[in-house]
Amino acid sequence: MVIAGMYMLNSAKYTEEKINKALEILYTDRKNEFHELSQICLGKKNIHGMPYWREFILNFCLDVEDSFKTWTGQKPPSVTSPQKALTILRQIGNGMTSMNKLTHMLNLSYNLSMEFKEIYKRLK
Repeated sequence: MVIAGMYMLNSAKYTEEKINKALEILYTDRKNEFHELSQICLGKKNIHGMPYWREFILNFCLDVEDSFKTWTGQKPPSVTSPQKALTILRQIGNGMTSMNKLTHMLNLSYNLSMEFKEIYKRLK
């Protein structure tokens, strides 16, 4: 894994070894969710040409969770918050036919992020 590309986890409070272990555990339990998000974000064919697609999806999920904090007032908006929100909505919303489907994908992303953080916290 290349942690440098995962800007959401590239901080002193996370270690690469624990990130790898937590991602493996999460992927084992949530393989279908990862594949569903990868088809939306990366397309069906691009997943095979991208060696770190799971890390990309995890980073996206962490982005959604971080944006949710801004959207709900738990965190003050940054200069790039509007662009980040629009990018997330465009990335997930591409090809969606209803708000329910869009909301489902946002919930799925948020839940994966929260589960990853919980797994990471419990690892020794």
